[in-house]
Amino acid sequence: MPLSEHEQRLLEQMERALYAEDPKFATALEGAGMRTHTRRRTGWAIAGFVVGLVLLMTGVMLPAIWISVVGFLLMLTGAVLAVTGWRRSPAQAADAGQRQGGRAPRPRRAKMMNRIEDRWRRRRDEQG
Repeated sequence: MPLSEHEQRLLEQMERALYAEDPKFATALEGAGMRTHTRRRTGWAIAGFVVGLVLLMTGVMLPAIWISVVGFLLMLTGAVLAVTGWRRSPAQAADAGQRQGGRAPRPRRAKMMNRIEDRWRRRRDEQG
């Protein structure tokens, strides 16, 4: 079952907070395996897009519409996979923030993160 948008945003914020608090630990958790998987997936997606483009053009030159349809669907799938594979991971976002002078988060986000952290502490205290 996929996460809702709200849950995804909370998860991303928690990941960013982890990277901000302990970047060494967060980097150890991430590992290089995910980056390799993302690069490989993006490479296959680009190859699929190119093959789809060739099939689309072949279907246009030949009187076979089904080849064009298959080519278009392959191009569409390749484009979607390539774009989703290029999203930056939280570690890359944290590295980019440090390279840009380590700007502080916007006040609104800081307030929201404080609220989330307070809720988290309260839950932990209630359970223990």
